[in-house]
Amino acid sequence: MTRTKKAIDLSIVVPFFNEEESIPELYRRLTDVLRKTRLRYELIFVDDGSRDKTPQVLDGIFLKDKAVHVIRLKKNFGQTAGLAAGFDFAQGETIISMDGDLQHAPEDIPLFVEKMKEGYDIVSGWRKRRVDNFILRRLPSLVANRIMKKLSGVDIHDFGTTFKAYKKEAIKSIDLYGEMHRFIPALISRTGVKIVEIPIKNIVRPKGKSKYGLSRVRRVLFDLMTVKFLISFLDRPLQFFGLIGLILGGLGFLIALLLTLGFYLLGWSIRENMGNLVLAVFLMILGVQFVMTGLLAEIISRIYFTTHKIKIYTLERIQTHRTNDRAANSR
Repeated sequence: MTRTKKAIDLSIVVPFFNEEESIPELYRRLTDVLRKTRLRYELIFVDDGSRDKTPQVLDGIFLKDKAVHVIRLKKNFGQTAGLAAGFDFAQGETIISMDGDLQHAPEDIPLFVEKMKEGYDIVSGWRKRRVDNFILRRLPSLVANRIMKKLSGVDIHDFGTTFKAYKKEAIKSIDLYGEMHRFIPALISRTGVKIVEIPIKNIVRPKGKSKYGLSRVRRVLFDLMTVKFLISFLDRPLQFFGLIGLILGGLGFLIALLLTLGFYLLGWSIRENMGNLVLAVFLMILGVQFVMTGLLAEIISRIYFTTHKIKIYTLERIQTHRTNDRAANSR
């Protein structure tokens, strides 16, 4: 396909939640870096329901820079939803996501761009030398990354960082929900994309207050299980639930068979083995239930793949300089 003169080379997607102190410096550094690349770029700033002066700061930047587009969500939906809104709006051939708290250095963007030119579908940042809190951030991240690497088969060290570059076709091919933004490479890996990792700078947050803590551990644990299911069994859930059902049902059957043989051949008392008999019946019923759950999940999976059009965010307004999206300004 022939690229038109107005084609966007690079989209930078940045979600914000109460980041009024960080935005001016981030914007200045982004524009300094991007102008040197000589690429046609756009900055997509997503206000994820901020309650400070973030909306006003973003409005001021939008008015003075035609490369800036501002998306405001109706409430705080979370980082995954903020990124999803930005990805949906982005038009760049390469889409880069990053945090808005200045812990990601805009000066690293050219490294992503150069690596994407080598033909990769995803370039993932790797905080090789982390400087944040060991107990609250580094240790949980280390454990989660090792588990995710094992479960997904994707050979990268840092799933958690938002600082990643994607080919437009790759990132727009998946639907995000929950808190799945940190596992995008794993989710996309099932499509056979090419993924590589590059070291990036990791600095202590210079302004504002971190929004992460130990409460994330529980959510990350459940996300790990969800991602494993999505990667391996989303399009064939019966393989997952059916296997559990067969194991449980088979175990119950073996116990019942053993009790039956003992009763007829060895004179075992049913009364004395009533507990084992109840366990056998329970396991067989549970096995049937898991198989039926798998069959139901198969049906739901088919419906999901044919009708899933629901967004995980609600727009309040879009401010854009695109001529074909002028109507969005009045939302």
